[in-house]
Amino acid sequence: MAEQFIIDHVGHRGDGVAVTDRGAIYIPYCLPGERIEAEQDSTHPDRQRLRNVVEASPDRIDPVCGHFGVCGGCAIQHWKAEPYRAWKRGLVAAALAQAGIDCKVNDLIDAHGDGRRRVVFHARRNSGGDLLVGFTEPGSHAIVPIGRCPILAPSLDNALDAARAIADTLAATGKPLDIQITAADNGLDVDVRGSGPLDAKTLAALSAVAARHNFARLTRHRELVVMRAPPAVTVGKAMVTLPPGSFTQPTAAGEDALASLVAAHAKKAKHMADLFCGIGPFALKLAEKTKVSAFDSDEAAIGALAKAAQNTQGLKPLTAAARDLFRRPMVAQELRDIDAVVFDPPRQGAQTQSEQLAKSKVPLVIAVSCNAATFARDARILIDGGYTIADVTPVDQFRHTPHVEIVAAFWRI
Repeated sequence: MAEQFIIDHVGHRGDGVAVTDRGAIYIPYCLPGERIEAEQDSTHPDRQRLRNVVEASPDRIDPVCGHFGVCGGCAIQHWKAEPYRAWKRGLVAAALAQAGIDCKVNDLIDAHGDGRRRVVFHARRNSGGDLLVGFTEPGSHAIVPIGRCPILAPSLDNALDAARAIADTLAATGKPLDIQITAADNGLDVDVRGSGPLDAKTLAALSAVAARHNFARLTRHRELVVMRAPPAVTVGKAMVTLPPGSFTQPTAAGEDALASLVAAHAKKAKHMADLFCGIGPFALKLAEKTKVSAFDSDEAAIGALAKAAQNTQGLKPLTAAARDLFRRPMVAQELRDIDAVVFDPPRQGAQTQSEQLAKSKVPLVIAVSCNAATFARDARILIDGGYTIADVTPVDQFRHTPHVEIVAAFWRI
């Protein structure tokens, strides 16, 4: 049975929140002040499905994608830019306040740029036996077949056709597929997961797909199928060959914005440590002016970073070593010759490493995060260890979603 609600605010997951006598009710695709009609969502007792907007907010706009509301990839395309940006900045401020941290949060930096340069498409058969390629529905494994995705960069214009060609080629396996595609500077880098072992005939057919669709490389679970050229991306002065299935920042503009903020904070550093460095989006740019010691648990990423540094002229000394910083964080004694640290962990944050940094005498720590809650937790650890939080900047490279990047500087005074 449908009910009417007044939306109080937009929550941290992008849902509209109605405050009722029975608690908060979460309804996606709603805006503050709207009167809406919704019905119970069978997946969760405090969630409702939007049926109708009875009284719309003046800030409501038409979404940029015809799949919005059906595809689970975007949470917010229906909000004007100014209130959307204020909400996203507010996510960071709220997380800090909850951790008892009182500091200024700078204006949100828009780093969508040309759009996302990496994407994962899913391919599944529906109950009728049709092969569908696209994204999943919200809270479901059901596939929404899409014609195009407007948040992708032009360098991925061919990606959906390529994913369909792979899915068609592997249809006989009968297995669900996840197809990761990254736009390298010299073509598409594609990793297919879920196919199981493939015979020689199928591998040959995949090689033909790679040739038709300008793949630089095609791998299956990171094992090479065919490589027409080593897929590479430019990072500062360096050219980095991507390991199969590797992580890159989702937008080129986002990578540049984060690196610029880090460099601005660290402009006086003589020797930096880059923790959770990946393929080196910070390390390689920082090494243009300062000595860098870089660490990450991903051995392939470390190898790619080290090779790029060796092949690039004009860099200060840059060393890269594989190390699991969750199990073996850098301790204070190891950091005694470091005058600035940057760390950019996965979404779970870096609690153990933050605890060690809090015990160190490093003058400057720069935290980069993609999760406001774990960022605030780690920031609290640093502050309790004697650091002063001096600058917090949110960065939006995940436009239309509740995800936000954060760069913050912590000084030991």
